[in-house]
Amino acid sequence: MGGQAKQEGEQVRDRFRVLAAVVLAVGVVLADGPVRAQETQPPQIEAGVGPDGGAADSRPGEAFADPQVAALQRTATDVQRELADLGERVRGAERDLVVAAERVSGAKSERQSADAVVAAQQDEVDAYSKALYSALAQPSEIQMLLTAANPNDFLQGNDLIARVRADQDGRLNAAVRRQDAALAAEREALTAEKAAADRKTDLDRRNADASNRAAAVSSELRGQVDDTNAAVVAQQKAQKERNEQTAANWKAYTDRLAASGVTPPPAAALRDPTRLPPGMTAVLGSTGPQPGVAQVLPPGAEPLLVLPAETVTAVTTAVGALGKPYVPGTGGQGPTAYSCDGLVKAAYDSGGLPVPGAVGEQMAVLAPVAAADAQPGDLVFLGPARYGVQGVGLVLDERTMLAADARLAGVVVADMPGGDTLLGVGRPSLEQRPAQPVPQATDGGLKWRCGSVRVPARGAGEAAGAWGGYPNGLIPPSALCTIGAASHMLRCDAAEAYQALSAAYASSFGGPVCITDSYRAFSAQVRLYQVKPALAAVPGTSNHGWGLAVDLCGGIQSFGSAQHAWMKANAPAFGWSNPAWAQPGRGREEPWHWEYVGG
Repeated sequence: MGGQAKQEGEQVRDRFRVLAAVVLAVGVVLADGPVRAQETQPPQIEAGVGPDGGAADSRPGEAFADPQVAALQRTATDVQRELADLGERVRGAERDLVVAAERVSGAKSERQSADAVVAAQQDEVDAYSKALYSALAQPSEIQMLLTAANPNDFLQGNDLIARVRADQDGRLNAAVRRQDAALAAEREALTAEKAAADRKTDLDRRNADASNRAAAVSSELRGQVDDTNAAVVAQQKAQKERNEQTAANWKAYTDRLAASGVTPPPAAALRDPTRLPPGMTAVLGSTGPQPGVAQVLPPGAEPLLVLPAETVTAVTTAVGALGKPYVPGTGGQGPTAYSCDGLVKAAYDSGGLPVPGAVGEQMAVLAPVAAADAQPGDLVFLGPARYGVQGVGLVLDERTMLAADARLAGVVVADMPGGDTLLGVGRPSLEQRPAQPVPQATDGGLKWRCGSVRVPARGAGEAAGAWGGYPNGLIPPSALCTIGAASHMLRCDAAEAYQALSAAYASSFGGPVCITDSYRAFSAQVRLYQVKPALAAVPGTSNHGWGLAVDLCGGIQSFGSAQHAWMKANAPAFGWSNPAWAQPGRGREEPWHWEYVGG
């Protein structure tokens, strides 16, 4: 029975692997990621998440760049949960079969031992009785009555016979009781084994049904990925055209200023609408003349808005960042990639009007203006209030703003917010006020930033995970940055930190950090899972799929090496960590796996 259980367990496991391949082999993704360089060492098989990690993406649908992307993520989450549940059921069935087989084997062994004891005890009883018969003839109460010299001898002899019989009965009965118990235990074990076998048979049936469902899900998922890919490509094309048109419109505005002979004055010259430079008049707002802006009236032409020189420079800088990638950290001030508040700080720092680095601090100190009076270069602060001040954009006109948008993973032209999403408007060209209270998050949910959700880190030394508007492993290459090693890519802040780390490493070891893996597209995660489903993360859960993890080589992949010791001592200063779960004695040792946690 034990051999049969083992064979059946292997069949269940093989069926599960086939199912995993059918469900996950979607083949088409939004971005297959970078082509890997020729590796000097074979890549390590690992998960990219801790032994208890691998949680599905918990972001709500509105955190994604497109409804079709959100729908794809919901389907992927369902597949991940089905795989995890099925895997646990298979492992449970295998454990039950092994335990049942061991119980049967143990029960059989105990029953055989009990049989031997009963047989031995019976032989002993027989030999003892034979000796008594030979010495005393048949020991009976009648014999004792006839041979006893006196009543006392009769009583003593009769008591001896009773003790002999009781001793014989006790020895034999104890052995028989043990035998009965062993037989009962064996029957119970056989029943349990049959139940486990029946459960396995039922699991086989459900597994076959799940395989059929998986084939349908796989086909549906493939279609969804195709549709999503087309939607994202169209969205990116439209966004690029909108960005280019906006840049052209802004250049046309600055060209018109130059053609009209208007030199934008400094901000201080426009703060009092009653004392404007010659030739300029006030711009009326909802409550009267607006401070911080002016206009000129060229003969025979429409009025021309005049912005402070610092504002013109700031907007020009921000327009020049269109198309750059988004990063979620508060320090995303370019020039490679930007966060929403980092973008406006970089823009106004370039114009000579410094603003604070964090979005809440920006809203707290900037002079407010009515939303209806917003002018190009003003900052619009985004909510809803229950999320707190979670984003900021730079006003272009009454309909559009420029922002580093997390959902679209880049610096883009977007529609101005409306309703409860608009928390307020501030004008950097006016004097800053003492810090005022601003809306704080009250919903108690995930933290929103720059239009999307940041999922917190799962454990010590682990990357934060979800950060933009695309699912794990389906991030467009345009939202990532190269790291200077073959075609490896990471999120842009991680890429910059990696390059700095590698340069420092080279000063000690004479060459850059050796790397085998970086951003891992969904399709690559599928292939890894098919090779080692027991070790690899369920596709769509690895931190490699967020562009926040690397696998390293050249000695770093070995605990105790000089290279690994250097990384352990120096990598944290660059924001990189070997997670706690990957260290010695923590369940799964992965000295080669490092994650970006800084910024």
